[in-house]
This record gives sequence, structure tokens and C-alpha cells, in this order.
Amino acid sequence: MVREVIFYESDNGRIPVEEFLDTLSSKQALKVAWVINLVEDMEVVPTQYFQKMVSTDDLWEIRVKVAGDIFRILGFFDGRKLVVLSHAFQKKTQKTPRQAIKLAEERKRDYFRRKKQ
Repeated sequence: MVREVIFYESDNGRIPVEEFLDTLSSKQALKVAWVINLVEDMEVVPTQYFQKMVSTDDLWEIRVKVAGDIFRILGFFDGRKLVVLSHAFQKKTQKTPRQAIKLAEERKRDYFRRKKQ
């Protein structure tokens, strides 16, 4: 395994990405799981599936397309090997909603703040 992917957990025990994945159809969930496995197993992941987001606090996005649906899972690195996925949503517009980016950045700060304690 090249990287390990984990889901961000809030201090009250909620796991937002897991909650989002539970809303998907089995076909959608399988494709998302397949792409997450690519991120874990491939040294260089094609940018159609995984890329760094510009103008963010070092966020990365996992990009999944299932039929006409587009999903994004935002996350960040903790070191070089660990990817923490902090927010997921169905993409309905060209640009990633600013609110989604802000939420992912807040969860990143929360993650590192609690990790230090």
C-alpha cells in the first residue's frame, strides 16, 4: 500500500464522509470505493481521480463519476502516507462550492488541533 485513507471523525464521533457514502446507491458506493482504493494503491494517481485543489489550505479532492453523477471527496495529507477524507458531496455546478472547501478546511484544522492534544 502506497497511502492509507482514513475518514475524519469529529469530536462528537460523527464521520461525515461515511454518512455521505451511506446515502449512495450500491453502484455509486462501489465506484467511490474503487477510486479510494486507487488513491491508496497507486504511486501516481491519474488526475481525473485525485488532484490537489488550487486556492485552498492544501486540500486534495477525490473525483468520482458514476453515469451522470459527479461526486467529490475532499481531504488532506497527514504526513506523506496518510490521506484524511473530511467532506463529501455531489457536485452539481462547475466550481466546487466555497462552503464545501471551507468546511473541509475547518475539519482539517480541527483534526490537527485534536491530534496535538
